[in-house]
This record gives sequence, structure tokens and C-alpha cells, in this order.
Amino acid sequence: MRRRPAPKDDPLSEEGDERALAGLAWSALPASPTVLVPLGSTEQHGPHLPLHTDTTIATAVARAVAARLRFLVAPAVAYGASGEHQDFPGTMSIGTEALQVLLVELVRSLSRWAGQVVIVNGHGGNLRALAAAVARLRYEGHAVVWAPCTTPGTDAHAGHAETSLMLHLAPHLVDLAWAAPGNLTPLADLLPTLTAEGVAAVSPSGVLGDPTTASAEAGRHLFEQLADDVTTRIRNGETDRTGRLLKPAASGSRGE
Repeated sequence: MRRRPAPKDDPLSEEGDERALAGLAWSALPASPTVLVPLGSTEQHGPHLPLHTDTTIATAVARAVAARLRFLVAPAVAYGASGEHQDFPGTMSIGTEALQVLLVELVRSLSRWAGQVVIVNGHGGNLRALAAAVARLRYEGHAVVWAPCTTPGTDAHAGHAETSLMLHLAPHLVDLAWAAPGNLTPLADLLPTLTAEGVAAVSPSGVLGDPTTASAEAGRHLFEQLADDVTTRIRNGETDRTGRLLKPAASGSRGE
């Protein structure tokens, strides 16, 4: 698959990013900073998107939020629970149990010097490990919460939403010549087969949705919505029992 050269403003590069934790000396860190940890995956995203799509989106959202709130961004956790994609070459999954252990140990370490840790999750398959890890960490007294980095109401995987986001964030990594509609059945109807047999059983291409309708402009709007949503959740500060940050509750309703 051909790729265009990365632009100078490549969102995958940490060069010149003053909020990127990995590029700082320990002596340059502020006291008790809030640290955002992007959590993604390395898994198939159809024949037209890169394996690190989830990680790229979560990292870009974390950086946008960090710039607004003057937080720091840790290096992304790029391996997650992606067993449903394991039939596709390139997918690298560490599974739910290993991911839970990784997150617990990572936050325990960060908590030695960080004031708060906010995990920005970009992959739905990570949810079980993430919720269990954060619940345990909060029971231990660690200041950790998490925020979803998803686009509700859109197609499920490598379709319009994710392709649009990548056309906005990293167009040089998108090959639309390979984009084609995948399985368009609502995800809820696919879940029984998908859970039991994996994504390949319901979509030979790995696509759930239609990437041919994607555009960079749609991706820009989706990205702004994601960054606004995570920022709002952090400012609201309320969580559910798993430590998931909630949206502010409308009058007479409960936050989501």
C-alpha cells in the first residue's frame, strides 16, 4: 500500500509538543501534574486504514485536551484487548487480563508523582480491562479516572467515522483506493456472532460501516466533538462506579 510522506504537522510526532511527557526532563515537570494517558490498540482497520488508528485518535484527542487544560500527555499505550480482530494479519492483542495488569502497574507508578491520571480510551475492546483496573486503583486510593474517546451514533469500525477522523488527522496514512463498504448491519445485531467468532466472521474486509462517505471536513467536526466531550467530562469531574468521567447532568437527568 502506498503512503504519502508525513507532513510537517504530523499528529503522530511529539517533536515540539511541550505537553508530551516523554520529551521532558524530570527536572522540568511541574509538581503533581495531571497526566493524560492515551489508550488505543494495534489492530486491523480494514484495507485502507493503519493498524494504529485507535491509538492515533486517542493520542490526538489527549493532546488537544492537554493544550486546553495545561495537562501533560504520557506516551500512548498502543496494545490493547483486540481478540475479536485476531484473524487479521497485523493485529497485536495482549488480551483483557494482561491489559488490566498493565494499567494497574502503570497508574501505580504514575501516582508516585502525578496529581491525577486520566486515561483516554480509544478502543471499545479495552473497556472490561479498563473498568476493572480503574475500579481497583481507586479502591487503593489512587487518583485515576477514564474518559471514552468514541463517536456514538456512527458506524462501528473503519467506516465513515474513523476514516473521516484519519483523513483529518493523518491523511497520508489513508488509502481511499482500498476503501469499500463493509457490513452495514447494526452492531447490536452483529454482536452475538462477532463476540463468538470474531470480526472476520461478519466482515471479510474487517470493515463495519461505509468508509466511502468519509471526508476530512467530517473528520474535523468529529474530532472537535471528541475533544470537547473529553474536556467537558474532565471539568465536570463526576464519575460512575468504574471511574468513567460523566457528562454534566441535564436538569432532572443523570450524566452519561
